[in-house]
Amino acid sequence: MMPLTLANTDEDNTIRHIGGSNEVRRHLENLGFVAGGNVKIVSRVGNNVIVVVKETRIALDEKLAQKIMI
Repeated sequence: MMPLTLANTDEDNTIRHIGGSNEVRRHLENLGFVAGGNVKIVSRVGNNVIVVVKETRIALDEKLAQKIMI
């Protein structure tokens, strides 16, 4: 497993684990990040990433992206 921030751009990945406090995990799950789901980084802006999850583009800062393990 590795954090989402280390994934390559335009590569399909499967979410294995969501870390962080209960509040952070609940927030990410509400956005569509669930274990077993697919996620793909479409671009990087500095240390932040723009991902596609469930056909929706979402911008994540580095701290949140590191909580998503693929």
